[in-house]
Amino acid sequence: MATQITMEYRPSDSEPFMNEKQREYFRRKLNAMKDEILKESRETIQNLQAETVPHADLADRASTEAERQLELRTRDRQRKLIAKIDAALRRIEDGSYGFCEETGEPISLKRLDARPIATLSIEAQERHERREKVYRDD
Repeated sequence: MATQITMEYRPSDSEPFMNEKQREYFRRKLNAMKDEILKESRETIQNLQAETVPHADLADRASTEAERQLELRTRDRQRKLIAKIDAALRRIEDGSYGFCEETGEPISLKRLDARPIATLSIEAQERHERREKVYRDD
């Protein structure tokens, strides 16, 4: 029997980590994020299709092209985010959601609530970013 969860529920450190209530909370949160992105994506496609009228003025044409490029970059970011959401949903199903990929330790509930697609704990993420910065600075 599925546990009834309302969005008023907030995961708490006082309950077992990644219990059924928490998994359902994050599943719903991720699906809501995905639904919102897909809605925005449909609107973007409609906008791009509506703007197929060529402009005679070069400035108008350049402006329209810049807007189209921005919309396409946004759609690409949305596509990548959906892939991360889908991966998080798969981790919920296989039981690995909420655990750091690097250390295996639980990721804080506050971090998961703020960034439900997180795969690293704050500490592991900071180490990763420091390593990235060192390589970028070379």
